[in-house]
Amino acid sequence: MSDLSDLSDLHDVVVVGVGAMGSSAAWALSKAGHDVVAVEQFPFGHDRGSSHGASRIYRVGTEQTHYLDLAQRARVLWGELEAATGEQLLTVQGAVEHGVTQEQVDAFVEHLRVRDIEHEVLDPSDAADRWPGMRFDGPVLHQAGGAIVHADRAVAGLQALARAQGATLLEDTRVGRIEVAGAGVVVHAGDHTLRARHAVVTVGSWAPGLLGDLVPLPRIRVTQEQPRFFRPFEDAAGWPCFVHWRHEPGEWGRIETYGLWEQGSGYKVGLHAAGPEVDPDARDFLTEPARDAVLTDYVRTWFPGLDTDRSTAISCLYDNTDNGDFVIDRVGPVTFATGFNGEGFKFVPVVGELVRDLVRGDADALPLFSVARHRTWTP
Repeated sequence: MSDLSDLSDLHDVVVVGVGAMGSSAAWALSKAGHDVVAVEQFPFGHDRGSSHGASRIYRVGTEQTHYLDLAQRARVLWGELEAATGEQLLTVQGAVEHGVTQEQVDAFVEHLRVRDIEHEVLDPSDAADRWPGMRFDGPVLHQAGGAIVHADRAVAGLQALARAQGATLLEDTRVGRIEVAGAGVVVHAGDHTLRARHAVVTVGSWAPGLLGDLVPLPRIRVTQEQPRFFRPFEDAAGWPCFVHWRHEPGEWGRIETYGLWEQGSGYKVGLHAAGPEVDPDARDFLTEPARDAVLTDYVRTWFPGLDTDRSTAISCLYDNTDNGDFVIDRVGPVTFATGFNGEGFKFVPVVGELVRDLVRGDADALPLFSVARHRTWTP
């Protein structure tokens, strides 16, 4: 258990939730000179939320045109974070996207061209020749700068940097309630009480339960996702990350499938945001058979280079908004960030900056991520 005996004074900021986003916020705030206490309900490095595991994808895609400039800013910040930690946090692997129309690709390529983002469009047969063992659907958009983000390494590095800047990080300390008291907050952490001028809540799938009526969150659906690591028949370490848009028959409709190589584990393939809704405190970590069968059939069809008889299922949580955009906003002395829809990790250092600026009053919430926009959005 964490020792809170020396934390009875008024702090600048209490960060609740010390996964990827909370760790980034703790570092950004402590680096800016703030007295930060960051509280995590589980042991650091746990597998209960959305930040664990060794790898994530860095890419920009046709469905994220409005995130392009943030993605470029994130790429710069990842480089700065690598320099600060002395660790390699990104491995450039390339990224491909297919299953979209030629018109969609043409429109997106113009955005890439204007921003000088390296790219090329390949025929499916040319892409299959370049990456044997993969099959492709329609025009294939290749971004040479797509990368694997080393997730565990990044979170640990952010936490180490925050500590080095004077932040106190506490694990195994669950926050049961946050109260607004005057111009500040009271955070009830286990049997202890933390008082601060500001609270930052970055608890992902636990946000609806913890924030409750404190802030007007939009609907957040929590789903348990179940990708698999598949072993290749031959070396697949040179394969790019991928996203494939396609239509499945019956109830599935249009679905996004993604994948990336992870050294020592195999090639990870998953259905994006397709898992069953769960209570984050009562999930079973088990694969749901129907979804698992769809995933395995997909790999059998589109990845002749992967062995579907040698695979390992894993489990993670998504915190999903209805419109697919993040929620990063402030109400009084509470700043919150949630709803990252399985897409947020590549933006981790940017989210730390956005949270820092909200806490300091240096900026308003970006309209794209504001509660007001989510609550007025219609499909």
